Amino acid sequence: MPHSDNRLLERLPHRNRDRLLSMCEPAPLTLADVLCDAGEVMRHVYFPLEGSISLTVSVDGHPGIDVGTVGCEGVLGASLTLGVRTAPLRALVRVSGHAMRIRCGDLQGELTHNTALRESLQRHVYLSLVQVSSAAACLRHHLVGARLARALLMIQDRVRADRFRVTQELLARMLGVRRVGVTEAAGALQRAALVAYRRGDIEILDRRGLEAVACSCYAADKRAYARWFD
Repeated sequence: MPHSDNRLLERLPHRNRDRLLSMCEPAPLTLADVLCDAGEVMRHVYFPLEGSISLTVSVDGHPGIDVGTVGCEGVLGASLTLGVRTAPLRALVRVSGHAMRIRCGDLQGELTHNTALRESLQRHVYLSLVQVSSAAACLRHHLVGARLARALLMIQDRVRADRFRVTQELLARMLGVRRVGVTEAAGALQRAALVAYRRGDIEILDRRGLEAVACSCYAADKRAYARWFD
């Protein structure tokens, strides 16, 4: 698994990156697996190489709604740099893939002298706050179709493929809507020849067109990440 598959790791100086990777192990990201639950003490920090992890929150026993996404651009468990080992949100694998993971204790030790890594994780914490805030506003102000387009683009960015598997049930949970709402929105995207959808397999046919119908939150998130990676 080449380290360059994770953009956060790729940004680290070679010596820092190689030392960190020597303490990591490969870990599969299996669809629907819960990597950590809100309020639990985290055991591992994950650097996804492929796939998509959703950060979800639930209230009063209702099904969780997605407020953030982690993929090959970042890390799951960046709050460790703040000295916090308790997971703030549930982390659920939405699209299968694989990652490199490190024990929290080992990472805490590395953070004491690896300044570049510490700064990268702190920036990721900031970007996560931006994403969570954006998700809250998006849920309140934007229509399902535009939010669905945004969600599909975010998944594609992280799996780096035009075709991926995600069911309508999972999409409904991501967006916090009934499944019928996703069915109608996905049907509209298909009729516009932007995507093809069949039995859980989604193919992006016209990315530029999908970006045009996506809500403004997608472009805002991209700008935030671009500022970090520039």
